[in-house]
Amino acid sequence: MAQPSHARRQADWWRSAVIYQVYVRSFADGDGDGTGDLAGVRARLPYLAELGVDALWFNPWYLSPMKDGGYDVADYRTVDPAFGTLAEAEKLIAEARELGIRTIVDIVPNHVSDQHPWFRAALAAGPGSPERELFHFRPGRGAHGELPPNDWPSQFVGSTEPVWTRLPDGDWYLHLFTPEQPDLNWAHPAVRREHEDILRFWFERGVAGVRIDSAALLAKDPDLPDLACAPDPHPFVDRDELHDVYRSWRAVADEYGGVFVGEVWLPDAERFARYLRPDELHTAFNFAFLSCPWDADRLRAAIDSTLAEHAPVGAPATWVLCNHDITRTVTRYGRTDTGFDFAAKAFGTPTDLALGTRRARAAALLSLALPGSVYLYQGEELGLPEADIPVDRIEDPMHHRSGGTDPGRDGCRVPLPWSADAPYAGFGSREEPWLPLPADWAEYAADRQERDPHSMLTLYRGAIAARPAFGEGPLTWLPASGGVLAFARAEGALCVVNLAATPAELPAHSELLLSSGHLDESGRLPQDTAVWLRA
Repeated sequence: MAQPSHARRQADWWRSAVIYQVYVRSFADGDGDGTGDLAGVRARLPYLAELGVDALWFNPWYLSPMKDGGYDVADYRTVDPAFGTLAEAEKLIAEARELGIRTIVDIVPNHVSDQHPWFRAALAAGPGSPERELFHFRPGRGAHGELPPNDWPSQFVGSTEPVWTRLPDGDWYLHLFTPEQPDLNWAHPAVRREHEDILRFWFERGVAGVRIDSAALLAKDPDLPDLACAPDPHPFVDRDELHDVYRSWRAVADEYGGVFVGEVWLPDAERFARYLRPDELHTAFNFAFLSCPWDADRLRAAIDSTLAEHAPVGAPATWVLCNHDITRTVTRYGRTDTGFDFAAKAFGTPTDLALGTRRARAAALLSLALPGSVYLYQGEELGLPEADIPVDRIEDPMHHRSGGTDPGRDGCRVPLPWSADAPYAGFGSREEPWLPLPADWAEYAADRQERDPHSMLTLYRGAIAARPAFGEGPLTWLPASGGVLAFARAEGALCVVNLAATPAELPAHSELLLSSGHLDESGRLPQDTAVWLRA
């Protein structure tokens, strides 16, 4: 089994950790009912330890009607029966920790499910009731209240549906996402108290950290003005009062030695950095790098800007190539447009998977060599491409709310292939998985890749094991020809990535540590290939 990485031995392990994202529903099916569960994760913990990761981030495993993949939470203190039980979650947290793997859970503070007890009580209580003050209920506009209270757009890109739903009693309620996800009123003290109690509930069960969904959306202008009339400050994105919320959360986390990672989509670097001040969040996801095209100049700019915006607050950067919302790296890098934009997603986009795989291998070495922490989405270590889901099997509300034009996010959420020769590629044994596995999924199975010294899985295992060679120091760019990224870290380890059309000469070095592909016959680095070297 791989040795624990340097990050596990530090009190501030999160500053340089490799964190593996587990989308439970699609990871491994322990009871054979077609849905991934905690039993499946527990059975695969040795695999994750062998991969060498420092922590697991779990997408929501709470009680949920699953109208938005579990991000519509009905009860934060109960595990959804489809996944297991609270006792099983506690066992998983403890068993992972015994293997040196910490656990990060997902919190969705902007909204709850319409099946949450608070919202059901608000519906029953009627207009003007204290129960409705926990949410954003308003009378409509127009002569008879028939128009929504304002013009706010849906946070599902491409959706033309309103963010207000009218009830039979005349009130409208706000939901920036689906109608089944009513937004909470964060100006109400009970909402703040409840979430602080939820944090304590999970920290007391041994979790090491919390990922915060849609972290910049919680606070709303109390007047709920039209967006067109209130461009600055924005009425519901990145409002200043949010920082008081996160300072109170940080006090809770500090009681338990816990850490936060925020989902913060903001173009303004200075505004972004405010969330990472020493008394707020520990880290935040780096979406500029994730969405960056496979282009040397733009990647270098994304790396430089990321490091620069984190430096004033002393927070570590995070690096991620893919997650449960984003087109898988192998597919994205095999297209003409190698960047990512939700608005640009479309059915039938031509893809060269061989090219995408070669680039994804190089990108893996690039991201793992950068200073900070790295998030690895399940299946990336297997080189899984985006799957084409039959239209009648798509469950993602992003697809349905776009009128069927957006393919949605299910293509990156297809269950993992574990055993090439087993039913459903080893994901489960009895029922068909909740999303269909492509016919060629067995080619990517973990058991097949474990025996292949040139597989994506072997590359990731080797890279995670070798990553401590880069140490904790900063990044220094090295002179390089156009289209080549080359940098050194404090321990004398070098990373070189060639995105140019011609082979590149390697800098002087004493040892080749790892390569994403073969060097050419002259020892040069081919296009779309990366190496780690010792100076």
